[in-house]
Amino acid sequence: METAGKGDIMLETERHRIILSAVQERPVVSVADFCALTGASEATVRRDIAQLHLAKKLRRVRGGAEAVHPPQFVGINARPFAVNQVINIAQKRAIAQAAVDLCEDGDAIIINGGTTTFQMVHPLSTKRMQVFTNSFPIAEHLLKQSKNTVLLPAGAIYREQNIILSPFDADGSSHFHATRMFMGCRGLGPLGLMEGDPLLVQAEQKLIGQADELVVLADSSKFRQRSSLLLCPLSRIHTVITDDGIDDRAAAMLQAAEIRLIVAPVAAAAGQSRAQEE
Repeated sequence: METAGKGDIMLETERHRIILSAVQERPVVSVADFCALTGASEATVRRDIAQLHLAKKLRRVRGGAEAVHPPQFVGINARPFAVNQVINIAQKRAIAQAAVDLCEDGDAIIINGGTTTFQMVHPLSTKRMQVFTNSFPIAEHLLKQSKNTVLLPAGAIYREQNIILSPFDADGSSHFHATRMFMGCRGLGPLGLMEGDPLLVQAEQKLIGQADELVVLADSSKFRQRSSLLLCPLSRIHTVITDDGIDDRAAAMLQAAEIRLIVAPVAAAAGQSRAQEE
């Protein structure tokens, strides 16, 4: 007998709606991705896929499912914002606070969409700056909770990642000059900054070119992750902000590349966050 996991409490109709929505975003969605999106067990997800396959609402494939009629507009190779948001959250908050500490009122900055950069919105609520971002959640929060001026690029909305991307040059970003660009990454290694999708690389390279300094927000796990797509070499990075879980090898790599390293203590940031809530 299968023991229902916490996520299996979600109604079957709700899981089916989420599964059918997901296969319209990407060519193939894995069982693991469905589990993350629904909170259901692997056995439950496989049963859902089988039911929807029999109903001809999707097509079951090895390890996952695809749409019966694949979408013309394909999503990007990146985990959904909602999934990434809960991973290493304490580290992300500490890193984001250290990033905002670099900012002054009147600065013009670029914030690339991501779950680590999203954590910057709370300390940014007290600032008055010009913020160019391709992130819907960041833009929405700053519009409602701060007096920062918010600018958005033109492009298509990728709902799962909550970002705006355009393959064209005329997206408005070329008219904005920033002192710093803040961004996360898929991985960080000796060859440079890595991403997981060509469209992300293309869009982010345009934004990097509009900033004097590139500040990378990367929790310590990112030094162990790799991707086949390089965004830029280490020489383009001015500052890396990470948590106190960084190992000596990664720190030495940054030092050799003459990159400024800021280590954010996670425990201290967690205490500060609790104090603000109280």
